[in-house]
Amino acid sequence: MAAVLACGGPGIAALSHSSAAALFKIGVEQVAAIEVSRRSPDEIRPSGIRVHRRPALRDGWYGFYEGIPITSPVQTLIDLATRHDTPRMERAMNEADHLGLVRTDDLRRALDEHPGEPGVARLRAIIDRATFRYTRSALEQAFLPLARQAGLPSPLTSVYVNGYEVDFFFPEPGWVVEADSLTYHRTAAQQKKDRERDQAHTAAGLTTLRFTHGQIKYEPASVVRTLRATAAHRLRR
Repeated sequence: MAAVLACGGPGIAALSHSSAAALFKIGVEQVAAIEVSRRSPDEIRPSGIRVHRRPALRDGWYGFYEGIPITSPVQTLIDLATRHDTPRMERAMNEADHLGLVRTDDLRRALDEHPGEPGVARLRAIIDRATFRYTRSALEQAFLPLARQAGLPSPLTSVYVNGYEVDFFFPEPGWVVEADSLTYHRTAAQQKKDRERDQAHTAAGLTTLRFTHGQIKYEPASVVRTLRATAAHRLRR
C-alpha cells in the first residue's frame, strides 16, 4: 500500500504487473522493485518503485484486492503477457481460473475491451488453442492419420467400452484414447465423470490416453511421439 500512496494513492495509482500477480498469487514479484501503474503522464521516480505511466488506464481496469489498489486480474494477465512466454502464461491463467479471479471464458470476452493493447494477442492465441474444438467427423479426420503415423491399427470410433462412449478404442493394444475439448476450465462434475471413466477402463486392464483437441490440431508431432512411446513401453513389458 505504501508504494501506491507514494505514487498518488487510490484513483491515481495501483499495484500492477509482477507485483499485482504476486498479490493475486498467480505469479512472482520481480525482486528489483515494486511495480505500480499511475494514471498520470507526469514522471515520478520514488525509490524502490518501478512506475508505469498509464493515463489511458480505465476505471474498470483496476480496483481493490485485500484493501490495496490493484489492476484487475484481466489487466494483470494482459500486462504479464507482454513479458512472459506461453507456458508461464498458461500457468498464470490456470491459477487465475482456479482461484476464482477470472474464468477463462470470461477472460476471452474481456479481451475484446482491450483492442490493440500489448499482450492481448498472445492471451487470445493461448486461449483459442486451449479451447479449440473439432466436430466429431473433423476430429476423426485429424486423429486417424496420427495413429497410422505411430504405427497403430485403425481404432473403433464412438463406441461403448465398459459402459462409456469413447472417442477411439484400439482393441489391440487395448487402448482408449479420449480427446478433451477444453483445458483451462472444466467443472468438478466433468472431472469426476472423467475420473470414473478412466478408473473403469483401468480396472478392465485398458490404457487410457487423453489429448486435447488443441494438441491434435496444433501439436500433432507430440501426439505421435506419445503414441509411439506408449506402444514401445507396452512391448517391453
